[in-house]
This record gives sequence, structure tokens and C-alpha cells, in this order.
Amino acid sequence: MSIKDWPAEERPREKLLAHGAGALSPAELLAVLLGGSGCRGVDAVAMARGLLHRYGSLRALLSADRRRCLRERGIGEAGYCRLQAA
Repeated sequence: MSIKDWPAEERPREKLLAHGAGALSPAELLAVLLGGSGCRGVDAVAMARGLLHRYGSLRALLSADRRRCLRERGIGEAGYCRLQAA
């Protein structure tokens, strides 16, 4: 199911606007940072959960080697740049 099909109050972007960043889980924050599009067949929050599982934490992902990050499905150069800017 696409995030667009979720109830508005559960969507990460809308949740952030309504309640602030503190109301989001690490996966929801990461989904917002990566642009919310996800990958074919996987919504952005599910993709973010997988990344967090593989790296262990948001901090570890943000400090990971660029080449390793760019091998991740769904990050790409633009996503990597957004993560580094964060």
C-alpha cells in the first residue's frame, strides 16, 4: 500500500507538520529525509525500516561510507546528499 493511501494523520510528512519531528519514529524521519517515494513495491517507511535494521541506527546510517550507501536500493546520489545535509 502506498503512503498516499494511508490515513492522513499516519503519513510521516503530515504527522511532522501537525505534531513536530519528535512525533515521528526514526523510520518515519528517514522516509521524510529520503523524499517519501520508496522503491517499487516498497513504501518509503518500509524501506527506511530496512535501512535502519541493516545499519543498526539512524546515526550509523548517516555516518556510513558513501559507496556503501549508494549501493542501497532507494538512496541514490540525491538521497545520499539529503542524508549528509541532515
